[in-house]
Amino acid sequence: MNIYVGNLHFNLNEDELREIFEEYGEVASAKVIIDKYSGRSKGFGFVEMPNDTEGEAAIKGLNGVDLKGRNMTVNQSEERKDNYKKDSNSSNFRRNNNNNSNSNYRSNY
Repeated sequence: MNIYVGNLHFNLNEDELREIFEEYGEVASAKVIIDKYSGRSKGFGFVEMPNDTEGEAAIKGLNGVDLKGRNMTVNQSEERKDNYKKDSNSSNFRRNNNNNSNSNYRSNY
């Protein structure tokens, strides 16, 4: 089971995240997402637990729990939705916008 963990303290590392979830069972992986430019945590991560029953227990036991002054958000992660699709007429990618604009670019104006 892949678990999303949000609202993490920015100083929490992957080993600490793993230890928290290991109280509920076996953890295959724990990943804190890092900003590629600043090198700082983005405040969320993912934990993979091979046993679904243990994963569900971790979600129920940890969702809303205070960790380093922040209430964690813990739930089963959803499959990532791709915001880009390959344009069938070329090798370019374009953003999937629900507006009816013909532009491939988004404007803030």
